[in-house]
Amino acid sequence: MKIYKADFITSGVTPEHYPEPLFPEIALAGRSNVGKSSFINKLVQRKALARTSSKPGKTQTLNFFNINDEVTFVDVPGYGYAKVSKTEREAWGKMMEKYFTSREILKGVVLLVDFRHEPSADDVTMYDFLKYYNIPVILVATKLDKIKRSQRDKHISAIKRKLQFDGQDVFITFSAETGEGRDEAWEAIYRLL
Repeated sequence: MKIYKADFITSGVTPEHYPEPLFPEIALAGRSNVGKSSFINKLVQRKALARTSSKPGKTQTLNFFNINDEVTFVDVPGYGYAKVSKTEREAWGKMMEKYFTSREILKGVVLLVDFRHEPSADDVTMYDFLKYYNIPVILVATKLDKIKRSQRDKHISAIKRKLQFDGQDVFITFSAETGEGRDEAWEAIYRLL
C-alpha cells in the first residue's frame, strides 16, 4: 500500500465539529497505551502523524486524518488507564457512542488489543458495543514482537475466547516495530470500504 497523502484534518467532540464526510471513515479504538498512534503511524509510514505519548489518555478528542483522499481514519480516545476524572471519562464515552452510532459514513472499527495480555473488561465492553450496533470490526492484536513465536497461538486463542470473537470479523496480529501485519491490516480496511 503506497501512501502519498496522510494529513490531519481536524479534531472534534460533537457532530458539529466533525469534518464534512468526504471519504469512508474507519475508526480506531483501544485501551490507552495499546499502541494506537504507533499503529496509525506504521500504516501510513510516517513517524508522527498521530502523536505517541508515554502518558496514557493523551487523545481526548476524535482526531480525523485524510489518507490518500480515499479513507478517513478517526482516532478515538483510549479507554481504561487514563488518569482522568470519572466525569471526563463519561464525557468521552458519550462522545464516542454518539460518533459510533450516528456517523453514517463509518464503515468499521479497528479495535486494538494488547497481544501480551488477555483483553480487559473495557476491551470486552467495547467489542460487545460494536457487535450490538452491527459495526464491522477488525481486531488488531498489537505488540506481536514481544511474544515468542511458539507462544502466539496460545495468545490468539486466549484473546478470541475472552472476547467471544465473532468469526465474521477479521483478526490480525501486528507489530509497529517490524511492520508485521501491516499489509493484512490494509487489506482488511479496503474490504470494508
